[in-house]
Amino acid sequence: MPLIESSSYTGPPVYLFNGHFETIIPSIFRKIEGVAYQRERFNTSDGDFLDLDWAKVGSRKLLIVSHGLEGSSERHYVKGLVKLANLEHMDALAWNNRSCSGEINVAPKLYHHGASDDLKAVIDHAIALGDYDEIFLTGISMGGAQTLKYLGESGKNLPNQVKKAAVYSTPCNLASSAATLKLRKNAFYKKRFLGKLKVKMINKASQFPDLIDLKLLETIEDFDRFDTHFTAPLHGFKDAADFYKSVSADNWMADIEIPTLIVNAQNDPLLGEACYPVDLAKSHTNIHLEMPKRGGHTGFVLRKQEFTWVEGRVMGFLKD
Repeated sequence: MPLIESSSYTGPPVYLFNGHFETIIPSIFRKIEGVAYQRERFNTSDGDFLDLDWAKVGSRKLLIVSHGLEGSSERHYVKGLVKLANLEHMDALAWNNRSCSGEINVAPKLYHHGASDDLKAVIDHAIALGDYDEIFLTGISMGGAQTLKYLGESGKNLPNQVKKAAVYSTPCNLASSAATLKLRKNAFYKKRFLGKLKVKMINKASQFPDLIDLKLLETIEDFDRFDTHFTAPLHGFKDAADFYKSVSADNWMADIEIPTLIVNAQNDPLLGEACYPVDLAKSHTNIHLEMPKRGGHTGFVLRKQEFTWVEGRVMGFLKD
C-alpha cells in the first residue's frame, strides 16, 4: 500500500505564499546553468522527426526526461533533473515533443498528453544503441502523463532495461486537469498556453493551408473549443471530451509493472481531484503516491538551493 501519508517537503520560501506564486515565479526566474546538450535528430516511422538532447557522462545508466505542455529540453525543470542526473553519474536524455525543439515538425500532427508512441520510440532507440543496462523514466506535468500512459500500455511487455519511473505535477486524469483551466483564478495559465498553441497552429497552417481554419482559430478563447476544433481532429479524436477520455493516463495506470513515484502537490492549481489517484495507490504495489501540501505546479522550491525538493526526491527514488 505505497500511499505516502507524510511528505518530507515542508514548503517554499515565505515569499512564495500560495500555489500560484509557487508555480509562476520559478517558471519565469529559475535558471539552471552548466547543462551542455548534444542534439540528435531522430527520424520517426511516419516521416517526421524528434530532437533528442543528450547529456552524457559515460554511464551505463540513463535517465529519460519528458517535458510539459509547450515546454522543451530547455525548461528549468528539465535541466534541473538532467544536471542532477549527471552529478549522480548518470547519462540523461531530454527529448522534445514534436514542434517543441525550436523547429516546427513536418507532419500534420503535433503532440499531446497521450503521445506515448513518441516516448516509446525514444526509449526503443536508446535501448537499440546498446549503451545502457538500466533506464529510468521521469516526466513533468504533461510529460508525466505520457510516461504513466507508456508504462501502463507496456505492462508486462515493458523492456527489461526500464527499471523505475518518477513523475510529478502530473495530470493523471486529463479531463479533471483541463477543467481547472476554466476556473477564473487560472485565467493566466489558460491565456499563456493557448497563446503558444495558437502560434503552433499558425505555423502548421503555413505547411498545410487546407488543414487549419485560421479565422476560427482567432475566435478561440478556451481549451474546450481549441481541443475540439484543432487538437482532436489533428490527432484522430471526435472532440475535446473524446480526446480527454481517450488519452487520459489513468486508463492504463493500474497495469504499471515497475516501481513508479507520483508527486502531486495538494495546492497545484492545474490538477483536479481525479489527478490524485489515492485509491489506486492504496491497492497497487508499484504506484507510490506522495501529496505534499505545498509545491504548486512544477515548483517545490527550496530556499537558496540550486535544485528543487522534488528533483532530489525523484532522483532519490530512482536510485534506491
